[in-house]
Amino acid sequence: TGRIITFQLLLHDESGILSTILGIFASNKANIITINSIVPTNGTAVVTISAETMELTLPLEELLREIRQCPGVFKAEILAG
Repeated sequence: TGRIITFQLLLHDESGILSTILGIFASNKANIITINSIVPTNGTAVVTISAETMELTLPLEELLREIRQCPGVFKAEILAG
């Protein structure tokens, strides 16, 4: 088994933002294990994503940087892993 990292994101509640983020994970070979979301309030949503990162094609900090640069991402951090 690979290394599992849990990310917590604060996103603008807008169609397509989560899809873009999942595309970043996929293009860098991070395998999504779980996705959890709290019902959006005040135009924002908290999303927790656990991903297996054994085959990650770039350093973890660069993955976080890519996610943070997406329009609609207010915050992205590692919770566990």
